[in-house]
Amino acid sequence: MTFTILGRCPETGRLGGAVTTSDVAVGARVLFGRAGLGVAATQHRTDPRLGPAVLQRLQDGLVPDQAVAAVAAQTADRGWRQLGVIDADGRCAAYSGDRVWPLSAELPGEDCLVIGNMLSSPAVAPAIRAAFLQRAGSDLCDRLLTALQAGERAGGETGGGPLRSAALLVVDRESFPFVDLRIDDAPQPLRRLTGLWETYRPLAAQFVARALTPDDAHRSNSTTT
Repeated sequence: MTFTILGRCPETGRLGGAVTTSDVAVGARVLFGRAGLGVAATQHRTDPRLGPAVLQRLQDGLVPDQAVAAVAAQTADRGWRQLGVIDADGRCAAYSGDRVWPLSAELPGEDCLVIGNMLSSPAVAPAIRAAFLQRAGSDLCDRLLTALQAGERAGGETGGGPLRSAALLVVDRESFPFVDLRIDDAPQPLRRLTGLWETYRPLAAQFVARALTPDDAHRSNSTTT
């Protein structure tokens, strides 16, 4: 009952993902990223240990297909798990165990990967991918959110009720995320997440500057966070 898109911006090198579900607090469990390396998703009876495990395999030198296969092979309950990853070169891989509830999807595209489970129809994943590809050249966050919105319009998922949570994660050059935004439990979480990103957008670079060069960073009148 989750649908996710992972994506890469070839112009900036940023990597990111966006996810939504009818369960609570999806941002705490599904998306993991390392700048210059990759972004991974772990979902369906989610095991948050698996996303970092896939990224570690990339760090060790495996390509995405090998990394996902290695983690799945070493996971005792792999039948319940769904994994996906995209690396810094735009290569992607996915795995869905034999107990992942249909309809499920593993749909790669140029600089993107869509994965989902308990989808309402086979049209959902292609709609997500198409929306991402149609906004080539746009900001990665905008592309990821637009893609999930298209998936919702195409029918979304068939979980235990309406969507309740959503998350957006993008890594750039630093060890910490460039963007890490979450709606943990609210009606219309994709709409709220998009609004939150619009608020965060003009501050994102400033927050990075405050971490790296605090003496030179512009000081907001409203916060010194």
